Amino acid sequence: MTVVTRRVDERRHRAADSPRGTTARVARRAQASPAAYAFLTIVLLASAFPLWWSFVIGSKDAAALNTGEVSLLPGGNFLENASTVISTLPFWKALGNSIIVSTVVSGLVVLLSTLAGFAFAKLRFRGREGLLLFVIATMCVPTQLGVVPLFIVMAKLGWIGGLWAVILPALVNAFGVFWMTQYLRESLPDELVEAARVDGASTLRIFWNVALPAARPGAAMLGLFTFIATWTNFFWPFIVLEPGNPTLPVALQQLQAAYYVDYSLVLAGVVLAAIPLLIVFVFAGRQLVSGIMQGAVKG
Repeated sequence: MTVVTRRVDERRHRAADSPRGTTARVARRAQASPAAYAFLTIVLLASAFPLWWSFVIGSKDAAALNTGEVSLLPGGNFLENASTVISTLPFWKALGNSIIVSTVVSGLVVLLSTLAGFAFAKLRFRGREGLLLFVIATMCVPTQLGVVPLFIVMAKLGWIGGLWAVILPALVNAFGVFWMTQYLRESLPDELVEAARVDGASTLRIFWNVALPAARPGAAMLGLFTFIATWTNFFWPFIVLEPGNPTLPVALQQLQAAYYVDYSLVLAGVVLAAIPLLIVFVFAGRQLVSGIMQGAVKG
């Protein structure tokens, strides 16, 4: 694979020395206007406000909420409310289930979607475009239409109440296949694939050594979005999981049954469930931005 690696390096050097590469460097050095910074600040504050408001409500007690006074300053009861949430719910069990389900689903979605995207983008076979169009068309079908037959299948397999009933139906999605197909079409030159074939590489080796490294930024973004969507998914886990073996969103629903109007407990639980997502963004946000920007400048 040394020939392929050398050609990749030569292509990168040519891209850096090309007018497009020069334009990109100039664009990176360009400064945004004060109006752009003001607009981004407003967007940031508007995006962070729901989480802050949840923390504010979750840090108060029921008596303070019943007064009807609106305050943007947090109270001093968040730790007490969080402790009540953890002791009332099977919190740690739900947290572990959410971590397992979200990690496994996001990892396998990235792998299988990248495999399918590589096949649609770089392999030539009969019916390729029609099959891709069919995959994209499935995005128009509401999820609720497949709940009854999917539940029947899970029941016949004996998986009702277990995590496999949540994991397996989510292993591949149409958006992931479409995204990776478009990304690989733009980021992986056909010349590299042909050069790898000339070197005697098999299709699987081409995918592993050539396509997968080229798809890494797009795959990282897909993985993050899938992790977030799986972590916050409530509909299907609520149907198929047992109350004693829930994910976090399903466990938080139990607070409404035990504490009908105590929104301080409910929103304290919401904040606790959001903390792992914030940690993921802190450690993986740079890769997310890199994937978005690389996907935006392709063409």
